[in-house]
Amino acid sequence: MKAAAPHPRVALFESGERAPALPVCDHYAGVPARMTKSLQMQADLGPVFDLTLDCEDGAPVGGEAEHVTMAAEMVMSAQNLHGRVGARVHPVDHPAFENDVDTLVRTAGPRLAYLMVPKVAGLAQTGQAIAAIDDAARRHGVARAIPVHALIETHGGLREVFDIAALPRIESLSFGLMDFVSAHRGAIPQVGMSALGQFEHPLVLRAKLEISAACHAAAKTPSHCVVTEFRKASLLQEAATKACRQLGYLRMWSIHPDQIRPIVEAFAPTAAETDLATEILVAARDAHWAPISHRDTLHDRASYRYFWHVLERAHRTGQPLPAEVREAFFGDLAK
Repeated sequence: MKAAAPHPRVALFESGERAPALPVCDHYAGVPARMTKSLQMQADLGPVFDLTLDCEDGAPVGGEAEHVTMAAEMVMSAQNLHGRVGARVHPVDHPAFENDVDTLVRTAGPRLAYLMVPKVAGLAQTGQAIAAIDDAARRHGVARAIPVHALIETHGGLREVFDIAALPRIESLSFGLMDFVSAHRGAIPQVGMSALGQFEHPLVLRAKLEISAACHAAAKTPSHCVVTEFRKASLLQEAATKACRQLGYLRMWSIHPDQIRPIVEAFAPTAAETDLATEILVAARDAHWAPISHRDTLHDRASYRYFWHVLERAHRTGQPLPAEVREAFFGDLAK
């Protein structure tokens, strides 16, 4: 009897070649009532989006310690059904940074999906943040390496973004639009922070492309910035589609619950793309990943890798897949 074909993750990728398969939407909530509402929404929709509890902008001045304690308790609560809740801490040079990290790791280290570090000034400061997180994990007996995300929104962070993305402990890099524009001292007009203007100003567009390219070079996940016009669904949809289809982003921030579904939909492959990927990968598996001909087009492992990413994104965004495909390719994720 012929042995079963190896799984695509084994057959098609070398060690270290695969980026982490993160949800395509990263939703931020800083007010306790919105945190609770977002946890319930995640429980209802499933892990199609991550929830980041904001301990930076969400924390009241003078109440940082109480806020981060509350966030850590939420991560550990029964409301966190899917284990996809992370937290944003204060910048490394902020007085609250060390307590943020210590409290979150001590209380919620086993369940934190990640820690987001904002405003990294460059490679050295990113390494300092990672060292602080790992030191807290050692002190509190947390055996796992907590994934680290970083927010690129400074000139120094952008200048060294390829080196930052290459750090083994970095899982994802996000673009901080508002602070990046502000750092240009008025040289980038206000429209550069708008839903569509952010795709037109050369300095902003350059930053987005650098971050995306750096992440892909290091097999990390690039995460696109916010759209602040949260009541204008058509603008959000257009921005999310451009981020995904033109700039190579695999993930995008949400700052309002109404933004979650449009982002997930924009980053999901179309039904036609999913069907084609399914047909090709099933045929390739049956051929034990040898080259095949499909609709008069030759395919081999190079194109198989592309179609695997399409199918994986369909799964992450909750798209319907044939039962045979779900079981064969994603059954291990459901266990």
